Amino acid sequence: MFEHGLVVSAANGLSAPPSRVALALLVPFAAGYFLSYLYRTINAVIAPDLVASLGLDAAALGLLSSAYFLSFAFFQVPLGFLLDRFGPRRVESLLLLIAATGAAIFALGEGLSSLVLGRALIGLGVSACLMGAFKAMVLWFPRSTLPLVNGIIMASGGLGAMAATLPVEMLLGVLDWRGVFGLLAVLSLAVAGLVYTMVPEAPRPESTAVPIPGLWQGLRLVFGHPLFRRVAPLTILSQTCFLSIQGLWTGPWLADVAGLSRAAVATHLFLISVAMVAGFLGMGMLAAHLGRWGISTARVAVAAMGIFMLSQLAIVLFPGTSPLLLWMTFGFFGTAGILPYAALSQRFASELAGRVNTGLNVFVFMLAFAGQWGIGGIINQWAPVAGGGYAPAGYHAAFAVALTLQIGALIWLLIPRRASEARL
Repeated sequence: MFEHGLVVSAANGLSAPPSRVALALLVPFAAGYFLSYLYRTINAVIAPDLVASLGLDAAALGLLSSAYFLSFAFFQVPLGFLLDRFGPRRVESLLLLIAATGAAIFALGEGLSSLVLGRALIGLGVSACLMGAFKAMVLWFPRSTLPLVNGIIMASGGLGAMAATLPVEMLLGVLDWRGVFGLLAVLSLAVAGLVYTMVPEAPRPESTAVPIPGLWQGLRLVFGHPLFRRVAPLTILSQTCFLSIQGLWTGPWLADVAGLSRAAVATHLFLISVAMVAGFLGMGMLAAHLGRWGISTARVAVAAMGIFMLSQLAIVLFPGTSPLLLWMTFGFFGTAGILPYAALSQRFASELAGRVNTGLNVFVFMLAFAGQWGIGGIINQWAPVAGGGYAPAGYHAAFAVALTLQIGALIWLLIPRRASEARL
């Protein structure tokens, strides 16, 4: 138990909801996060089409794709307030209507500015798809099950990443990229309806009566807590690297460094997404299992994020060694950065769950915007290679910078603390 009674034990007095209620929660939120991740990663496949249509260099391509992250990040703090005050059902279904609008603008846009606007509205519109799900899981499920149920939601995101690879590549044989985004606009409307009609209201409206000053006070307590300050940097940088690279630069790397054809790139991206799904499910189940043996979710997360860093080191140092194995390892262990969300939710009172998770997310997605764009900027420091494509040395330098930042955050986490500070 920590100060002000705002950090609690792993037990919250809840029993698992009936299977009918569990499905009514998991299915709509899983569909929403499927859609969110599809939007997030689709540019890795359609990047050649966007470059051909708009004549983009690496920095411009990074800016266009990362606009999703910028709007997503800026809305995280108000999103935490909205989720804690009005609940995930109403907030997420409304925001998905904005995502549908953004997809329509992207499909119809003729220049870089209109496409950036559409991409930014998409990011705003799907900003609650994961945090809304996490909030709902805290309200309905026992805390001991959070790593597992959160892993199920995250696995649906991996399925969305899979859908953004080979299925999208096949769809591009029938539609152009504009038609694909028109289809996504319709799908966004359908998922909004699914969330609004299926998701039950919270079992206890614990925070609807909290005044606005109380919401701000809760956010300050979250940011000021020593456990949050200790865990947040590595979580944020690990997720930043994963989102920045997996959401855009993996595809160009496979083409420019590994020399794969467009069809082979799509196949590799599909298999990397399979590894992501396995990682989301496997990490959640592993954390839940080890938790019964007294090993905290935070410790599992740190170990797995360490392996994730080793995979990045191998990509930088040994790019010609089995690219598929390297990148599937990257995809599997890159999911570890989501475990600290469950770890922190287990430690804080459930009425703060929205602000705990979005407090992390605001930094993750702000840095993901900077990271995805910044990687393009670093790549641009090397001249394009003959015949098209970006220089391999640019990728290696950019990925090395990202890895160095994560190593610094790991050192910060492992520095011995005073006994009075929270343990992992």
